Amino acid sequence: MSSKKLRVLVVDDSAFMRRLTSQIIDDSGEFGVAGTARNGYDALKQIHALDPDIVTLDVDMPELDGLSALGYIMSETPRPVVMLSAGTTNGGHAATLRALELGAVDFVLKPSGSISLDLRMISDRLLTALRGAADANMSGLRMLARPALDGLSSRADVVSRATCAVVIASSTGGPRALSAIVPQLPRGLQAAVLVVQHMPAGFTKSLAQRLDTVSPIRIDEAEHGEPVVHGRMYVAPGGYHMTVRDEGDGPFIALDTSPPLWGVRPAADLLFRSAADLFGASTVAVVLTGMGRDGAEGTRAVREAGGRALIQDRETATIFGMPQAALQCAGADRVVPLTGIGDSIAEFVEAVCHVP
Repeated sequence: MSSKKLRVLVVDDSAFMRRLTSQIIDDSGEFGVAGTARNGYDALKQIHALDPDIVTLDVDMPELDGLSALGYIMSETPRPVVMLSAGTTNGGHAATLRALELGAVDFVLKPSGSISLDLRMISDRLLTALRGAADANMSGLRMLARPALDGLSSRADVVSRATCAVVIASSTGGPRALSAIVPQLPRGLQAAVLVVQHMPAGFTKSLAQRLDTVSPIRIDEAEHGEPVVHGRMYVAPGGYHMTVRDEGDGPFIALDTSPPLWGVRPAADLLFRSAADLFGASTVAVVLTGMGRDGAEGTRAVREAGGRALIQDRETATIFGMPQAALQCAGADRVVPLTGIGDSIAEFVEAVCHVP
C-alpha cells in the first residue's frame, strides 16, 4: 500500500455508524475520511464530487440501497468498495454475498451487541478490509453475472466414497471467484471438492446455498462426521477448522474449534495437509485470491505427496497475497486466470484420479 493516506467515503443511513466508521478511519493514521453520505443517491453524488480512493457502503439503506449503489459505482466509476452489513438474517447474508459478486472487495459486520465490546473487533476488521481494498486489483473486480444452469433439479448424487480430492483455499475476493468457477465444473466430477473460504459463521452456509444454485454438482456447508463422496462440494463452516479423516470406513469430514491458524478459522493449510495425508497423489490443491499466506504450506504438502497445484494468476486475483505465497512456498503445476480454473480442475482430476 502507498505511503499516501488514502481517502475514504463513508456511506451509511445511520448517523451513529457514519460517526463510528469515520472515527475508526481517522484514528488509524493510514486512511482519511473524504466525506460521508446517508444513502446511495447521496453516495453517487459524493463520489463524483470528491473522487475518493475507497468507499465503505452500507448494504441496507433507504431510497437507493447498497446493492443498487454498488452496481452504479462498479459500472460508472469503479473503485474498491467495502460493504458494511448487519448480516443477521439469511436475507442479509444473501445481499452481502451478492455485493461481493457485484465487485465489492470485502465486507465488515456491524456491531450486534454492546458497542464498547464490539468496537475493538470492528475497528481491527474494518482496517484489515480497507488495507485489502487499498491493494485490490481493480481489473479483477468486474461485476459477475449469475449464470442460469438448466437441469439442476435432476442432479444425481454420486454415492461412492472419495478416492480423489480437490481442496480450495480462498479469502478476500473468494466468493466472487468461486461463483465464477463452480458453473464450469463437470457434472459427475470424479472427486470430492472441499473449500475453505475465510468468512464468519452463518455466511458460509449462505455461500454454499448460493453456489449450489449455479453448480452442476451438489454444494453444502460441511457437517462433522458426514462421508466425503465424489461429485460433491463441501464448504467449511465459519468458525470451524475442516479436515478429512479415514478410520477404516472411508473418508469423512472432521470439524473442530482448535485455535486459529494464521489468524483464521477455518484455515486451508489444515485441510490441505489432511487431504495430502489421506489422498496422496490423488489430490489437487487450488489457491485463489486472498490476503495472507494460508494455503501455502498446505500446497507444498500436496505437491510433496505427488498431487497437483493450481494457482489463480495475478491479473484476475482481487488480492494476489495467497496465490503469491503459495507460488513462493510450493511452486505450481499451472497458474491460470479465473476463467480457466474450472476447466483446469477437471483436467487435473482426470490426470491424478485416472478417470476413464
